[in-house]
Amino acid sequence: YPLYQVGNPQQRVFLPNFWLKLVRPSHKFPPNVVQFIVSIQMTKYDIRNYLEKIYKIPVVNVRTVVTMGKTEQDQLKGYVTKEDDFKVAFVTLPRGQEFHFPDIFPKDEKKLDDDAKTLEETKKNYREFLDKSNQQPGIPGWYSF
Repeated sequence: YPLYQVGNPQQRVFLPNFWLKLVRPSHKFPPNVVQFIVSIQMTKYDIRNYLEKIYKIPVVNVRTVVTMGKTEQDQLKGYVTKEDDFKVAFVTLPRGQEFHFPDIFPKDEKKLDDDAKTLEETKKNYREFLDKSNQQPGIPGWYSF
């Protein structure tokens, strides 16, 4: 950042160099626990301050786990590749506050009914085609006049 000089009218906003990614929980958790994948350099205190100061989310507790990336061996050449390690943070919200993962793609009942009708009609037409082709011995089923 440029140096701050007294009398400089420019206002400076310092944003953190960290990032958080909200992920769907891998296991069943209470409704007030939220799971994030965070920057490996972040500490528990950084995560708490990040959520409280920037997003105004009250935080009761933060637990972190560093998870090793997956390793794979190439079948042909034999070399080993490893994905980056990452840190998982489990943030506990105050009692009574719940977080439900957003439903981005809600189910449309009308579309499901239309799909079911189309499937039934296709099955019926296919049965008719098979019955018609079975009445013509010696001619393949895909051949039609």
